[in-house]
Amino acid sequence: MAEIKNYTVNFGPQHPAAHGVLRLVLEFDGEVVQRADPHVGLLHRATEKLAEHKTYIQSLPYMDRLDYVSMMSNEHAYCLAIEKLMGIEVPIRAQYIRVMFSEITRIMNHLMWLGSHGHDCGSSTVLIYTFREREDLFDMYEAASGARMHAAYFRPGGVYRDLPDTMPQYAPSKVRSAKSLARINANRQGSLLDFIQDFVERFPKHMDEYEVLLTENRIWKQRTVGVGVVSAERAINLGMTGPMLRGSGVAWDLRRMQPYEVYDQLEFDIPVGKTGDCYDRYLVRIEEMRQSNRIIQQCIDWLRENPGPVIVDNYKVALPPRERMKTGMEDLIHHFKLTTEGMYVPEGEAYAAIEHPKGEFGIYILSDGANKPYRLKIRAAGFPHLAAFDELARGHMMTDVTTIIGSLDVVFGEIDR
Repeated sequence: MAEIKNYTVNFGPQHPAAHGVLRLVLEFDGEVVQRADPHVGLLHRATEKLAEHKTYIQSLPYMDRLDYVSMMSNEHAYCLAIEKLMGIEVPIRAQYIRVMFSEITRIMNHLMWLGSHGHDCGSSTVLIYTFREREDLFDMYEAASGARMHAAYFRPGGVYRDLPDTMPQYAPSKVRSAKSLARINANRQGSLLDFIQDFVERFPKHMDEYEVLLTENRIWKQRTVGVGVVSAERAINLGMTGPMLRGSGVAWDLRRMQPYEVYDQLEFDIPVGKTGDCYDRYLVRIEEMRQSNRIIQQCIDWLRENPGPVIVDNYKVALPPRERMKTGMEDLIHHFKLTTEGMYVPEGEAYAAIEHPKGEFGIYILSDGANKPYRLKIRAAGFPHLAAFDELARGHMMTDVTTIIGSLDVVFGEIDR
């Protein structure tokens, strides 16, 4: 009788469901996974080491490129860590703007996750739907920061600038009639806040469309129910956070448990699952988008009523207004010093964590009093989830591997760093 041996196959990094540069070494007995070994390092960019050789403000754009689906959320944790070290009090209007854009980013992240996860499991339609809404969210990014993705909008002490009073509009072209041009520019007649308000009002209807496609879909449930189950106790022991932890029934959310910015003044619920499978994690993220929409509405209402500064007036931290820099000698010196040398952060250490769309994203900074961090360590939200992949995948079929990867919502910029 011939001896039956397990066989080993490579999954990725070229696989379309590998979500970037994930390489999995899978050991199979027939079609059943016996072992899954995630290999990382193909995207290693040495972000933490690069940050030690850049001034604090020069390292800010690196944060956008970590989890390149949740750009402003990464900036948020970085700015909070610097502000903690320097004892900076951020203006209240800047805090509301930050919270609003953090929740816009959460919706962007979850839409990307939903579209690609649905696509991995066989539903191309949901990918088209979610990318339609993401375009509007990118337009919000672009209106505020000038960039569609890597915004560098959050700054130590506040945000780069206040929200603009006008929205960019589509220009006439040979391929677009006057009627269609008027239609696509209809919600761009006012300010950025008006554009966001329009999105907030119609987004719940789009959410209903996604749920009609998937939530009670027989094939979707067959692909996700009972797959990748992790108990509440095991999720805690594995260091899971965010929707991965809440999907297992643990109501842990840093916005509630360790509030930062103005989250303690806003009303929202924390959705939790029961069984901790891929389907529960899907339901949690769907409800999170609805709650984010609710938070954005509250921020819009507050921002309309309360003008004010959006960055601190300490010119050793933030650049002076451009008009003053052109006319005042001291302001010109501040501008020159801050641009060439950057800010000097007091000696000490600080850790700041936020409720990133993927879980707890933290920045640890060790300062020796110079204008560059002595050490910077990133607590990537997705890293513990990928580390748990072997445990989640064992005993499942080959086709379940893509479903489990999708439910982890991994992005390799932050995992490989």
